[in-house]
Amino acid sequence: MTVLRVIEVAAGLAAFSLAALRWLRVAQREHYLPGSVLRFALRWWGLGPLPVALFLAGVAATALGGAVAPLPLVGALVAAAGPLGLGLRGRTSPLAFTRRLRALAALSALLALAVTALGLLAGWAGAAIAACAVALAAPLFVDGAGALLAPFEERAATRYVRQAERRLGEVRPRVVAITGSYGKTTTKGYVAHLLSGHFQVLASPRSYNNRAGLARTVNDLLAPGTEVFVAEMGTYGPGELKALCRWLTPEVSMITAIGPVHLERFGTLEAILEAKAEITEPARASVLNLDDPLLAKLAGRLQREGRKVIGCSATRSDVDVAVLREGEHLSLYRAGVHFGSAPVPPQAATMALSNLACAVAAALEVGVAPEELPGRLAGLPVAENRLQAREGAGGATILDDTFNSNPAGTALALGALVATGAARRVVVTPGMVELGASQREENTRFGRAAAEAATDVVVVSRTNRSALLAGIAEARSAGAEVRVEVVRHRDDAVAFVRGALGEGDAVLYENDLPDHYP
Repeated sequence: MTVLRVIEVAAGLAAFSLAALRWLRVAQREHYLPGSVLRFALRWWGLGPLPVALFLAGVAATALGGAVAPLPLVGALVAAAGPLGLGLRGRTSPLAFTRRLRALAALSALLALAVTALGLLAGWAGAAIAACAVALAAPLFVDGAGALLAPFEERAATRYVRQAERRLGEVRPRVVAITGSYGKTTTKGYVAHLLSGHFQVLASPRSYNNRAGLARTVNDLLAPGTEVFVAEMGTYGPGELKALCRWLTPEVSMITAIGPVHLERFGTLEAILEAKAEITEPARASVLNLDDPLLAKLAGRLQREGRKVIGCSATRSDVDVAVLREGEHLSLYRAGVHFGSAPVPPQAATMALSNLACAVAAALEVGVAPEELPGRLAGLPVAENRLQAREGAGGATILDDTFNSNPAGTALALGALVATGAARRVVVTPGMVELGASQREENTRFGRAAAEAATDVVVVSRTNRSALLAGIAEARSAGAEVRVEVVRHRDDAVAFVRGALGEGDAVLYENDLPDHYP
């Protein structure tokens, strides 16, 4: 009997090792945010009756293992094999064994061994139950280890921030800081482009929008002579932007839009607004998109506090700065007065002109002369993977919007797909995530709109499948004639597109989820 119990202990610890690999990858992909591993574990194990039944069977077998010796092995097997579909190393988002990941793995293992050792106090049966329970609870151990390591990671990150502070003090660039629920990367590119004709400019690279990424940008890329640093700033919670702005203090701040991106983290749109508004506190002037009702409300509040606000619009000219499409030209207005025009750029169908209006406002505030700006509009950059248009090998038009996951962006992307005029129009999407309680509703609405705009919709993965299919069904019942494909992975969707589309057709890749999502 003792030999069998020892085997159960070994099996439980081996299962923990395999399970931990899966959940460590989730932790890494979710930026080690507290509670993220447990949140994803609930998603994976809660996908349907079969995963739930398997997990409950593992829990029950482990709990009854004290009476029946082989039963804990069932728990170990469930933990080692499941949840089915979540790979060990990852297909689209492989595990990277960084210093932080290694520390998290080591502490998770130590915690698992400690609990197993405590079980051994009750004998080998207790150790067997503890080891297999630990394997099933691997997400909790990874999250717990992350919480214990957080103060040490904070201390390590602070060293890089202090180095960045010193570098900023030496170079002394003027800082334009940009945040928003969406549009910030595109707008950052616009601002950098408009300023680069007059200043030496550094823009933070894509995705380098948190403390670690911005500190690294400053330490590695901020060269002597840089006059303006255009910094994209993201946030997952209140207080983050305030902390960023203490050492990377903006002269001009900007908020592009407020929407339900990361709503499951913040809870309400008002909470998102307050967290984003932190970027305005140290700035001499704040650029706000007045076409967004929440930002219009914030603008009024800041003005009542005596703060300088530059209100922007793409729908009306009676604001501080506006960019309007008038016929085949973009018209620029300042305080209601027209000061220049430029031909509509080729990517106009994929542009949110409110982003451009905010960029023009920032350039004017930093010191670019109004007469210089119309000539700069012809060379506006297109942010990679954000409604980027190109021609595929077979002659089809490809709209790459794989870095987008918000309702406003999907509406713009579907409009761009229709604007191609293609006879066959395909939407490939896993839907939108991190929208909190509104996620199903928004994806149902998106599925309906996609079915109305496209001839084919390819639904990828399981995360939003039922909501998207519900929206497509609504569109079909209203008369939409759309074909539907359901695939497990994006690679399957790409294979379908390559086989189905040719010259004159168009495909929109709307959002892309890494494979740590179900």
